[in-house]
Amino acid sequence: MVPPALTWMAVAIASAFALAGVVTLTLPTVLAAICAVVAISFAAAGTPVNLWGDGADRSPALKRMLGIALVGLSAAGVGLGLADWMYHGGLDWRIGVAGLVTINILFAALMSDRIVLVFVSKIGCWAPAAIVDGSFLAYAGLAIGVIAGAIVAVYQIRFERAKAEESEALARVRDRAQSILKDYEETGQGWFWETDRRGNLTYLSPSVALTLGRAEEELVGRPFSQLFDLGDENREGERTLTFHLSARSSFQELAVKAAVTGGERWWSINGRPVYDGFRNFCGFRGSGTDLTEKKRSQENATRLARYDSLTGLANRFQMSQTLEKIIGSPQERERECAVLLLDLDRFKHVNDTLGHPAGDALLKQVAQRLERTVGQAGRVGRLGGDEFEVILPGRVAREKLAHLAQEIIHALSQPYSVEGQRVVIGSSVGIAICPDDGLSSESLIRNADLSLYAAKDAGRGRYHFYSNDLHTAAEERSALERDLRDAIANGGLELFYQPVVHAATARITGFEALLRWNHPRRGWLSPARFVPIAEDTGLIGTIGEWAIRTVCSALAQWPEEVRCAVNVSPLQFANPQLPAIITHAVAQAGIAPSRLELEITESVFLDDDADNEAMFAALKRIGVRLALDDFGTGYSSLGYLKKAPFDKIKIDQSFVRGATQPGSRNGAIIASITSLAQALGMDVTAEGVETLDELDLVRAHGCTHIQGYIYSKPLSPEDADERLAGGLAMEAVGPRSARAPRRTMLRKIVLEHAGQHYAGTIRNVSARGALIEGLWNVPEGTRFRIAISDTLTADATARWCLDNRMGVEFDEALPDDLGSPASTPFTDRPLPDDTSERRAAAG
Repeated sequence: MVPPALTWMAVAIASAFALAGVVTLTLPTVLAAICAVVAISFAAAGTPVNLWGDGADRSPALKRMLGIALVGLSAAGVGLGLADWMYHGGLDWRIGVAGLVTINILFAALMSDRIVLVFVSKIGCWAPAAIVDGSFLAYAGLAIGVIAGAIVAVYQIRFERAKAEESEALARVRDRAQSILKDYEETGQGWFWETDRRGNLTYLSPSVALTLGRAEEELVGRPFSQLFDLGDENREGERTLTFHLSARSSFQELAVKAAVTGGERWWSINGRPVYDGFRNFCGFRGSGTDLTEKKRSQENATRLARYDSLTGLANRFQMSQTLEKIIGSPQERERECAVLLLDLDRFKHVNDTLGHPAGDALLKQVAQRLERTVGQAGRVGRLGGDEFEVILPGRVAREKLAHLAQEIIHALSQPYSVEGQRVVIGSSVGIAICPDDGLSSESLIRNADLSLYAAKDAGRGRYHFYSNDLHTAAEERSALERDLRDAIANGGLELFYQPVVHAATARITGFEALLRWNHPRRGWLSPARFVPIAEDTGLIGTIGEWAIRTVCSALAQWPEEVRCAVNVSPLQFANPQLPAIITHAVAQAGIAPSRLELEITESVFLDDDADNEAMFAALKRIGVRLALDDFGTGYSSLGYLKKAPFDKIKIDQSFVRGATQPGSRNGAIIASITSLAQALGMDVTAEGVETLDELDLVRAHGCTHIQGYIYSKPLSPEDADERLAGGLAMEAVGPRSARAPRRTMLRKIVLEHAGQHYAGTIRNVSARGALIEGLWNVPEGTRFRIAISDTLTADATARWCLDNRMGVEFDEALPDDLGSPASTPFTDRPLPDDTSERRAAAG
């Protein structure tokens, strides 16, 4: 607040008053004595007041005012005391003025760098003297002094300020480099070091010592190399650093690992040798920067380039490199390996129902299970999406590969817990072996991919080894795709119509449109051959739109009470344009929307979301009828029957087939379905009815409509028009009951009756009966013991005989594998009238 030397002014003031009294041999007046005491006291208070101001957080303005008060009161005490002594005591004016001048000089000397305090001290000394004098000249002189002093003070302040700024500028220029380097060190972005000629540190930035967790004094004097980790991971950097230090050569951006504990830190260091004026080596001087984040970024970039960011498995690029490295090995025996390609079954359903975050969580668990299952036997990678790859180096027996594939399928099919929900998926595996199935990575992956498709086509949840016929199947599929595109463009597809008959009135209520393709070279192809191709290639939408328009055009020519159903694939159902397509087709044909019936399979509910509900609502607004096809063969039907607005349920033919056989539960299932449909106000159509007893059964259980060979096979458009022209009444025509599937056979047998043996030949056989040739005019009911083979005999009864042929019924069903290639040298094939062939023809 005040100069520390202000305390000495107390001594100077006391000395001035004492000398004035001694020189003039007078005593000061009472006021002069009091003023002297005051001046001395305030001057002596400088030191304690400074301590008080430094000891706490004081206001700068308060400290400034207190300093001015101390100096002003001390100077005023001197001026008033000497003035009163001169005018009212015996002090000679010349001695008094000399005292005032002396005190002023001392104040000015002590406070030369504080212009305000100098000005205050001068005014404080002379103002009381002018007041005591009281003359005009005294006041005029005081005024002149004040003005002059103020001018000088202002000038001096400006001068000192300019001088200070100039000094600061010069200091900044002089210390700029040092300040920049200091700031650079303090930010932690870089640091500096220096060694002596022996390689020991003479200077090190404090930030490095802090990073290493050691004192700066502890590091100075130690070898520079002790700052770094000497482990194998940094061995290359250490050898390079040692070389440069020993060769006294400069180095730049040398990556070294810091000797820190509890973490990993990398530095990039630069250094150059330092020489004195006589070219004597003095040591090294250099800098360093933190390389940790850059190193981590590089490692992350490398990892992203080689590893899957979600699962941590090797990605497609690294798996390809691994396979190339194995196949490109210089040793032929080291080129052997096996490639397993996997993809997940029903993964899309998880993504669509639970969301992509749940799908990602599931993929992580799949990756963990794969790594545990494969273990050290091979490398696991993710190719993208739900596709994974396993590479097993070396020759692995096919039995071991099959066992590993089965273990993978079993491991991945176990339930998962994802976001608190139980999820079950599956996996299919395709296997290719090098060099048996390919000598390049491209051929191996292609053949493994073909094997994977074969495994999925076989029913999923399976594995399949590559075989040459897969190429043939792939080429055939590709050719079928090309031909299918041509058929769509040139009108090569046709619709056949199978009647749907009312169970009570035996009259046609409608048809089901069935897709047919008469291939120019292959003949009639089952929809099972080309519809999956259409779905995979995106052609199903075009085919479906064509089918809807064709059916609407046909309905316009038929009686108004006749409906027609057309199948809608899940892909077509997911198309937002489907309502617009149907609306346009119905309007163009000029038919009532309720005459068009859309058959939808349960697979559309795999993506059970708001889009499905919106699609159902849109279709019902149009007025078309909705039928649930193949009921009971898909996924959890009851859950969506309560919200999907179906008008009809179609019982799949697999429930009708065998329903009349003793012990079959199919009849109970049919009865349950019809009861459920009646409760929900829906019609029920039984599909695949082929025999009279099946017709009686489905009628008895309440089915409202019948569809099957018992009434008619699918009809061409011309035959359908002709059939409708003859009326709507239909007559059930077919066998009384279903018989077991028969196989053709050519086998010599021996028949024994009443001790006599006869030679015969089996022409066809089923589990319950056979057609035997070689005996003439056998009475119905004749009993035989038939030796079919060396190990198989059967008791049978003749049911009919025509010329040298008779039909027999076995007392007990024969084994299922009778007549198969494994048990007989003859070639068997299904009979032309076999019901399985008729079902395939029905589409």
